[in-house]
Amino acid sequence: MAELKRFYNMFQPTHYDIFLDIDRESKKITGKTTITGTAKEQNISIHQKDLEILSVQLDGQSLPFEIDNENDALKIDLEKTGDVKLSIVYDAQLTDTMMGIYPSYYTVDGVKKQIIGTQFETNFARQAFPCIDEPEAKATFDIALKFDEHPGEITLSNMPEIRVVDGIHYFDTTVRMSTYLVAFAFGELQSKQTTTKSGVKIGVFATKAHRPSELDFGLDIAKRSIEFYEDFYQTPYPLPHSWQLALPDFSAGAMENWGLVTYREAYLLLDPENTALDMKQLVATVIAHELAHQWFGDLVTMKWWDDLWLNESFANMMEYVAVDALEPSWRIWETFQTSEVPAALQRDATDGVQSVHVNVENPAEIDALFDGAIVYAKGSRMLVMVRALIGDDALRAGLKNYFAAHQFSNATGADLWSALGDAAGIDVGAIMNSWLEQPGYPVVTASVVNGQLVLQQQQFFIGKGEEVGRQWQIPLNSNYAKAPTILAEKKVELGNYAALRESAGTPFRLNVGNNSHFIVRYDDTLLTDLLNDADSLDDISRLQLLQDLRLLAEGKQVSYVAVIPLLLKFADSHSAVVNTVLYQVAGNLKKFVTPDSEQEKNLQDFFNKLSAPQVARLGWQRKANESNDDQLTRPYVLNAALYAKNAAAIAVAHDLFTANSTNLASLPADIRVLVLRNEVKNFGNSRLFDDLLEAYRTTSDASYKADINSALTSTNDLELIARLITKFKDAETIKPQDLRAWFRGVLSNEDGQQAAWDWLRDDWDWLEKTVGGDMEFTTFITVIAGVFRTAERLAEFKKFFEPKLETPGLKREITMDIKVIESRVELIEREKEAVNKMIASIVE
Repeated sequence: MAELKRFYNMFQPTHYDIFLDIDRESKKITGKTTITGTAKEQNISIHQKDLEILSVQLDGQSLPFEIDNENDALKIDLEKTGDVKLSIVYDAQLTDTMMGIYPSYYTVDGVKKQIIGTQFETNFARQAFPCIDEPEAKATFDIALKFDEHPGEITLSNMPEIRVVDGIHYFDTTVRMSTYLVAFAFGELQSKQTTTKSGVKIGVFATKAHRPSELDFGLDIAKRSIEFYEDFYQTPYPLPHSWQLALPDFSAGAMENWGLVTYREAYLLLDPENTALDMKQLVATVIAHELAHQWFGDLVTMKWWDDLWLNESFANMMEYVAVDALEPSWRIWETFQTSEVPAALQRDATDGVQSVHVNVENPAEIDALFDGAIVYAKGSRMLVMVRALIGDDALRAGLKNYFAAHQFSNATGADLWSALGDAAGIDVGAIMNSWLEQPGYPVVTASVVNGQLVLQQQQFFIGKGEEVGRQWQIPLNSNYAKAPTILAEKKVELGNYAALRESAGTPFRLNVGNNSHFIVRYDDTLLTDLLNDADSLDDISRLQLLQDLRLLAEGKQVSYVAVIPLLLKFADSHSAVVNTVLYQVAGNLKKFVTPDSEQEKNLQDFFNKLSAPQVARLGWQRKANESNDDQLTRPYVLNAALYAKNAAAIAVAHDLFTANSTNLASLPADIRVLVLRNEVKNFGNSRLFDDLLEAYRTTSDASYKADINSALTSTNDLELIARLITKFKDAETIKPQDLRAWFRGVLSNEDGQQAAWDWLRDDWDWLEKTVGGDMEFTTFITVIAGVFRTAERLAEFKKFFEPKLETPGLKREITMDIKVIESRVELIEREKEAVNKMIASIVE
């Protein structure tokens, strides 16, 4: 196994001159990179991966060199230390892994085309040019591109193009930046552009497969986001432009390359006439996330990948801060509560989970650090706690000083805590290090013991967990003044409960606002008091009750049946945030029933009971001037009605399909997936299957593609499932970037699970070769762990994945996911009888 060697300690670049000649037809790259820098040792190593090094020269004189592929190294012996100028000539290949320099494929009017783009995070710049491919190795870059160009093509990079000579496109010198942020692209592109108040050029670029109007929303959000951040950070955007580029093939969601941000098409482009509100919100938050990075990650960069959270956690919080300012009517923090918060709480409760700050030594494990539920969701929640503690004035002042001190350089977590702490006048690091350095989170038990109100913290686990005495400094956010601001002890007594209750005049609460990363277990006295007052609770408090009780049930601290009456109690809510979590929790009940059993019939009746009044209130079609809450609630209640096999709902969906059969894409975007899935499940046939699959191949609308995916993977026809799986390796139909969604869809379909599981085991080597370099590769394993629920499937999972435990980057995921499935199997065995008995009693 390769060991970590920091090449930056041997050689510190200051400037790169990069020339690349790219031939798309042959997929061949000819390159010359000249690196100016300081050699700290005579024997230096420079990163390269899969490059054919043809020559190395020092000041015009050829040098001997050695290739060390195990460490991605080009080893060079210099005659001296100090300032040197190295010129390296090499050949390389365009990749088909969506890493390095690679082609994106798309079709316009039946003609297949391609554009070239890049993806260098985490350490794939070395596949494009020799470099010190480490975040700390910041330098300036001059980029020159030549390619098999034809008229009508556009060339983009981090900086503006300054001249074209003999077919070579030259770009202005970059600011000092890390290699993983270098980017360029070229091809037949359309664009829309505008300018911010401070003079920054903003542009959205996409292929000509899209209608020009699809670029408008992204352009507006990008412009206003840059303006917001310049004001909030009190630090100017440091580049002349900010280009947003939609790539047809893109592994991640988006990438914050400085000045040339790249996106999946689904996360930048949208149909202005027919896009659901939640999709608009998603696109806006993705754009705001990447543009937050232009300061937090690009201007100031983590020193090493162990501080990845400095980039991602902060950008994940700031996307909500920004969008809340840009579109306050969306109440986007409610989306944070229904997406980031449950993801973080679920993942972080499994023993063995990584901490937000995590050491990484093996370069192959760097990509495994990008755990969305931890580095993104938990990390952002951790920073929401900081924001609540110190307030926005201190946050902004601290960030301004942080950027001023570290701009165009690197920083560590300690640097951030110091800047925020100085601005706030408190030791932020002392409070936050318990959250940053430790995995997991606490459950705070609130109980009345001998008349005294007692609080106690202990690490919360779903499944088996080893208690090692971890403690956190917990911002309690209580509604009782007697509760401390920070709970740092294992146990505290707050005083006589009866007196406290009488004085407060309201039930005792912790984590009001649900901004701190812990859950609360109230004893029977306190919970009964709280539930008796449930009608007066705000929407976030109702969400919190449902969320915490579900987690406590999965952690074996309460019975699952305690959650079920609350679903009925809150089912008439007009709040989207309540309905979202309500149907998330209700959906969890499906694991306790066997398909086509009496128990499932009862559960379907229960879903009908939950949803019927709301379906009657909202209907299938959007009403004039209806609230955002109603728009966001409608898909949840209609989906519940269809699961319940409500005959009226099935008929309305079928009628909508029939009425729009000649233009299914025109169905209202918020219900389109429900109509298509209903048709496939209840009226499907081979012809419909073929028609939808062809529509999937030909449409450029990413939202419509996702709806077709969801519909086709839900079929109960085994022959069609088998046909669908043959398309998994057909990149002309299913792009590798979309394969995980198709696999998950078939795997979560009871009729398709065996076929999908067999496919993954049979074609694992192909999958690893095709997307194994992707930072999201391990999520194929996560997807399986999210579906399997029987002892038989657990045994099969272990048999297949345990031999892969020593594969770099997979060990933590496999180990955790075994625990995830084990805990689910145990939960079902323990709770299914009581849960099904409760549901039966409700629907009788």
